[in-house]
Amino acid sequence: MKNNIYVIGSSNTDMVIKSDSIPSPGETVIGGNFYTFQGGKGANQAVAASKLGGKVTFVCRVGDDSLGKNSIRQYEAQGINTEFIGVEENEHTGVALIMVDKKGENLISVSSGANSKIKIEDVSFLENKLTNDDIVLTQLEIPTDVVKYLIDICSKKNVKLILNPAPFQRLEDKYLKKVHTITPNITETKYLTEIEVNDIDSSKLAAQKLLDKGIKNVIITMGSNGVFFMSEGQMAHIKAEKVKALDTTAAGDTFNGALATAFSFGVDLIKSIRFSNAAAAFSVTRLGAQDSIPKLNELDKKFQNYVYS
Repeated sequence: MKNNIYVIGSSNTDMVIKSDSIPSPGETVIGGNFYTFQGGKGANQAVAASKLGGKVTFVCRVGDDSLGKNSIRQYEAQGINTEFIGVEENEHTGVALIMVDKKGENLISVSSGANSKIKIEDVSFLENKLTNDDIVLTQLEIPTDVVKYLIDICSKKNVKLILNPAPFQRLEDKYLKKVHTITPNITETKYLTEIEVNDIDSSKLAAQKLLDKGIKNVIITMGSNGVFFMSEGQMAHIKAEKVKALDTTAAGDTFNGALATAFSFGVDLIKSIRFSNAAAAFSVTRLGAQDSIPKLNELDKKFQNYVYS
């Protein structure tokens, strides 16, 4: 049986230019194609979890503009429960300006808009609603006081909270020690531990430093080098699926949404990571953020079986 997934995070509209190269400061690059996509780390992760079979409620704030109205319609079309999405008056919906080069690398600038207005009061309903079978997934593209509140209530109610510490903002150790699973990439891992991750040995050192803070499970995503996982009794390096990357924009978000879905089905940690790896690898083969995220039936049968076996 699948359990509830609550994703608390940001909702953006992504405006993307794809061209041969990303301009240097002061340079203009001509010849790119322009696209508009739904985005935001929270929204991407909510859509990923839903498309991959999860039962998702998304909590965010959008502006009182056409972008916000369209965002809510898009989430409903993905089967996401939107009853806790708030509309912020006299504020614009979050916007991300994204440039993508021919290798699939990207450069992103975000104007947070309504995302910066989400408050503890917007998520306080969870204190009475959560059961210890539920999964909470959050990131750091919203105010940290909301994230800290989520960590506290999940710890108190023995609920699995996945923290994707992106974009990086510093949280005190008294909050980190209550986190069930943390999913930094190598840059965020360096900010968290002051250890530069470039191989398995450095991954192990960094993961141990995070475990020493009290975090139960550390999952370091390393792009084409796969994923390093460590808990008190387990350690593994899961290699990346080999694909030709077109656009890496939502790979990390796809991974996190997939991880929440796997957790909600009670899949063990190693299989959950393999499932998430496969979903993230699939996403980089298509352009865009939410449009690139695969549906469960698009994954190889063996990964579908991880969830539905």
